Amino acid sequence: MTGPRSVPLRTGLARGASAVGFALGLPVLLFTLWWVLSADSTTIFLPPLRRIVEAFGQVWLSDVFVRDVVPSLRRLATGYAAALVIGVGVGYVVGRWSVVRALTGPILAYFRVLPAPVMIPVLLVAVGIGDATKLIVIVLGAVWPILLNTADGVRAVDQVHLETAAAYRLPGWTRHGLILRAASPQVFAGARQALGISLIVMVVSEMLMSTDGLGFTVIRFQRTFAIPQMWSGVLLLGLLGFALAKVFELVERRALRWHRGATGREESS
Repeated sequence: MTGPRSVPLRTGLARGASAVGFALGLPVLLFTLWWVLSADSTTIFLPPLRRIVEAFGQVWLSDVFVRDVVPSLRRLATGYAAALVIGVGVGYVVGRWSVVRALTGPILAYFRVLPAPVMIPVLLVAVGIGDATKLIVIVLGAVWPILLNTADGVRAVDQVHLETAAAYRLPGWTRHGLILRAASPQVFAGARQALGISLIVMVVSEMLMSTDGLGFTVIRFQRTFAIPQMWSGVLLLGLLGFALAKVFELVERRALRWHRGATGREESS
């Protein structure tokens, strides 16, 4: 028996199934092709996918996960959070006041094009080989997209909104909150870019100067010719990046519901 309420439910389920199909269809097809085409491979550097999957279970579903993956995730979360705080704070100041923007423009233009890994030798001498160096490298890599997008977003806030807030004599903190909220779509755009950069820089820093972590483990497998295990680490990094991107997408979708309502964008984007 069906009723008027069952129609939206069926429509929602159909849209959900369609979204899952589009999201997983191509990866499943590529994974299947990889499995079939590599089944008879005898090349040591390109082992069959079956052996890589077996190695994945043996390596990452063991205490290696706690010993090497958890420290990497902790560094990633700490460095990314610090980059968020610094990027949004400094970006707001730069975007809000033209004097600050004029003074810092040349410095920002110089440091924004400086690759974060190039600072590793300097930090090794100045800070040492501990976690602090890896965190600084992650922050240096991730802070720029957030800072620059926040500055652009704050700068682009409609002047009418600012004048309206001034006319109503809203408190200063309320005005700052309104400006930041209006700039939040660009802040999230920068934070999304920074998430991928954080993961890349974390792996690079662990490959070059660590005795634990996901990057260190992958490079250790490569140096000991444990090729299926090395490939399993690459697979795990891809899965982690995919999972983090999806979590970020959920947070962004929830935080920017007001923006989609204001611009008329589809919820299913």
